[in-house]
Amino acid sequence: MVEAVDAGWKDQLYDSIKALKISQVVYVPDAGHAKLIDRCLADPEIDCFPLVNEFESVGVCVGAWLGGRRSCVLMQSSGIGNAINALGLVHSTGAPFFAIATMRGEWGEFNGWQTPMGQSIPRMLEAANIVVNRAETPADVIPVTEASGRLAFNSYLPVFTLISQRATGAKVF
Repeated sequence: MVEAVDAGWKDQLYDSIKALKISQVVYVPDAGHAKLIDRCLADPEIDCFPLVNEFESVGVCVGAWLGGRRSCVLMQSSGIGNAINALGLVHSTGAPFFAIATMRGEWGEFNGWQTPMGQSIPRMLEAANIVVNRAETPADVIPVTEASGRLAFNSYLPVFTLISQRATGAKVF
């Protein structure tokens, strides 16, 4: 049995996106981001749309920046591997890149297939010279996400917020 998680942060995350002046949100569907996706889809000031895979997020977000807009990508940790090669574009252009990823393969994971990628994500991102900030508890999610977004947009860096399964709750299919 996995302990219950306070998910109040899921309602507050939308306010953080707005405070960061993000006007485009792209995502690969993920239950951990469902509330945020729904709120962004309902907001006429945010262009919000799904991607076929995480690789696409890099070009879309860099293009948005070059067009004068701030964007954010939402994904699950299992898809980060799909974006690693594309993240070279961020370094080449000097554009900021801001991503929020819900983690799999850690706290209470039921699916062993998720574990290798989930455990290696922080090291993979850091090896690719990408800033990684982790939100370990529900109380961490909002301050870590907002600080990550500010760092990305103010310093023109690629920054990932990784939201631990301790904050999202482990899936129990």
